[in-house]
Amino acid sequence: MKIIKRLLKIVFAIILALVLTGIITLGVDSLGTGYLKINKSDLAYNDAYLITNVNVIPMNQDTVLVNKMLYINKGRIEKIADSIEIKEVQIFDANNKYLTPGLIDMHVHVWDRYELGLYLSNGVTAVRNLWGMPMHLRIKEDVNDNKIISPIFVTTGPKLTGQEFIGDDNINLSHPKEATEKVISYKDRGYDLIKTYYGLDKEIFDAVIDQANSSGMDIVAHPSQKVPFSYHLNPQIKSIEHAEEIVQQPLHFDMDTLKLQPIIDSISQAKHTSYCPTLTGFNNIYQMMIDDRILDSKLLAYMNPLIKKADSKTQFERWFNAKQEDPETVNRIKTQHDFHITIVKKLHEANATIICGTDAGIGVTIPGFSIHQELAFYKEAGLSNYEVIKTATVNASKTHTIMNQLGTIEEGKIANFLLVDENPLVELSSLENPTYVFVKGRKLNRKTLDSYNEKAKNRKNLIASALRYLENLVIER
Repeated sequence: MKIIKRLLKIVFAIILALVLTGIITLGVDSLGTGYLKINKSDLAYNDAYLITNVNVIPMNQDTVLVNKMLYINKGRIEKIADSIEIKEVQIFDANNKYLTPGLIDMHVHVWDRYELGLYLSNGVTAVRNLWGMPMHLRIKEDVNDNKIISPIFVTTGPKLTGQEFIGDDNINLSHPKEATEKVISYKDRGYDLIKTYYGLDKEIFDAVIDQANSSGMDIVAHPSQKVPFSYHLNPQIKSIEHAEEIVQQPLHFDMDTLKLQPIIDSISQAKHTSYCPTLTGFNNIYQMMIDDRILDSKLLAYMNPLIKKADSKTQFERWFNAKQEDPETVNRIKTQHDFHITIVKKLHEANATIICGTDAGIGVTIPGFSIHQELAFYKEAGLSNYEVIKTATVNASKTHTIMNQLGTIEEGKIANFLLVDENPLVELSSLENPTYVFVKGRKLNRKTLDSYNEKAKNRKNLIASALRYLENLVIER
């Protein structure tokens, strides 16, 4: 008995040491992002101020409102006019620069809080996280309670998949009752949206849709190959993800524009459903195949170290080996990317609603920076600058009711916008380095934004990230 007691004490001591080490590791990582915390004594959020001498691009119409004033109060736009007379209020002189709504990335995967600063630095003032975990509920709570400076944060629950789609990142559903229970649970716990993924058959998918409707939760769909593609045009599904899914599923890799057109027409007729192409994520497969040193590139320094070590490296090796086995794979991937550009062009010509998403946070798709490549691809597809910017502003904001207060510069809207030197309706690249980013009315200058990049660069939080992912596996599976 004494030996057993001694062994139990040793095991307990080891477990206690591991728990304490984990707590300390997570605490140190939390201190690392302390620069995002809002000090209670900082009353800037509640301050009213007046923006003067500013050219406003409202994005509810294709125009520039020249030399306007905006009155910002408690994080919202209270008034826009040629002249506003308010006594004893802070004045912010925009020096005839251009004010445009903050960008919205509708398809991201957030791995730590450092990434929140990377999004802000690149003018992204709202994100839709599409792989929900417990840590995202904590981020959402802190954002909503104004405890941290962050983009507006909207998140799905964990990915719902079919039984055979095995992976520790998926919730495998085997019965409609289980699907119903998961949707109810995600709603109760505070997730905003439902994410459906591969392998859901009609019976289980119907259960997800029915309960999402009852629970008042929109669905974001990565198409399931077990139902017809048209099935994803259900009114409860507010957006369909990835242009490559059109190639892979209804077209079966037959990149024929004549066969594409009926699919485009069906999407355009479903006015309740937007399409999120995520061209950058797929194009980065091609970039990995033509650049053998991409993992050592400067931008990869901004990727979460756990993802860089596990996912970035794994993806690179997969496509490097594919290229070695069949050199024609490179041309096939490039040809498919070019067809994705055609898909966006056809969607636009059919008046389908396109929303901007990057798939940032996995592979080599960098949080924040990647949105500018995504927008450039839409321009390549033939959209005007105004139409391109709509995908990341007003179109995105209309996708879900919970985002309706974003996306345009209008009275009553949340004061999320960018101040840029040049008119982005003429020079799209002016969005890449905003002079100021405003998030819930808070002003962040370029020096502060650049510091967010530096803080995130080559961060050493691999173990902390692994612990948060382990928490996800314990709680969600």
